[in-house]
Amino acid sequence: MRKLRIVSDSSSDLLTLDYADFAFSPMKIITAEREFVDDKNLDVEEMANFFNQYKDRSQTSCPNPSDWLDAFGDADDIICVTITSALSGSYNSANTAKQLYESENEGKRVFVLDTLSAGPEITLVIRKIEEFIKDGMDFDSICKNIQNYIKHTGLVFMLKSLKNFANNGRVSPIVAKIAGFAGICIVGKASDEGTLEPTHKCRGEARSLETLLNDLELLGLRKGKVSIGHCQNETAATELKEMIKEKFQSVQIEIHKLRGLCSFYAEKGGLLVGFEKA
Repeated sequence: MRKLRIVSDSSSDLLTLDYADFAFSPMKIITAEREFVDDKNLDVEEMANFFNQYKDRSQTSCPNPSDWLDAFGDADDIICVTITSALSGSYNSANTAKQLYESENEGKRVFVLDTLSAGPEITLVIRKIEEFIKDGMDFDSICKNIQNYIKHTGLVFMLKSLKNFANNGRVSPIVAKIAGFAGICIVGKASDEGTLEPTHKCRGEARSLETLLNDLELLGLRKGKVSIGHCQNETAATELKEMIKEKFQSVQIEIHKLRGLCSFYAEKGGLLVGFEKA
């Protein structure tokens, strides 16, 4: 029997799976003072607290092809899921690893999926692949069906700060100063091109959660699954969960703490929400 493995970078927020062989390749967050490796040993809360005080430039580093090859292991069939190529070189690096792996291992196959997203939406995608495997679906069918599935998922977010985006060169410092000023939160979504697109400036967390709920409905949430990731804000995540369940009784919702990379971008108090569209 052929060995099938799911592989992702650490933007998936997953360390293990229950029903499928899984490995991940960690991203890195780098500053002049410290380097954080987004693996199972990372103290995410301590990292978030560090960046809450840190004011200088920072950068992220994606897995290189050698890192991906290590994660591929000795699997015969590999489904590799990456963070959006619009924000990271992870997808391109994984494709280089795919070419090397297939050229050196005749008959082995690697499928690389650019999610055009991050965090909880990737969590949903990988859980769906796991479900396909558990149901006995073959490699080719999984690759075909997961590309269709991802057309019916989305990501929205609430951020209380854009400081790390600015220090990382992703947004201008002027735009970043808006978030957090007088309690302003930024609410937005992952665009079709895989960028993170701010759509609302909301005063206060309560208004931001209401806006998130409205956006989820407008973007197609009716039933299915929702994955809420938070950075040190379980209270808001739980409140949003209850708001969603009150409006959409059949939705299945899970809450988790964001891992290193997603916590770096979400920052303290931020929420990322992956969801299935009707």
